[in-house]
Amino acid sequence: MSENALPADRSARSERIAARTRNSDWRKPPRRIETAECITCDSCLRGCPAEFGAIVDRGLDVVIIPELCSGCPACVLECPVDCIYVDEDWSPSDDSLWNLVEFPAETR
Repeated sequence: MSENALPADRSARSERIAARTRNSDWRKPPRRIETAECITCDSCLRGCPAEFGAIVDRGLDVVIIPELCSGCPACVLECPVDCIYVDEDWSPSDDSLWNLVEFPAETR
């Protein structure tokens, strides 16, 4: 990724956060973490690309904000217990999750 592309990617993430919407161009559904299977190692959080920053720490567990998740497999590849699944039936995130999102993305 070029240095010139990074600010645009961060800006796009910031726009998705402000609008609380998912990019309509993303073809893959977002991912979800099955909390009953998760060991909260945070490997997925560290593995999620900064331009998405879709995974947040919610205290005792980590969750994926579907509006920020492109559906890429980066977190799945990092998970040692295979607890991340495709979420075909995702629903919009509530305020309690959005309050955990770092804004702007430059702080990630």
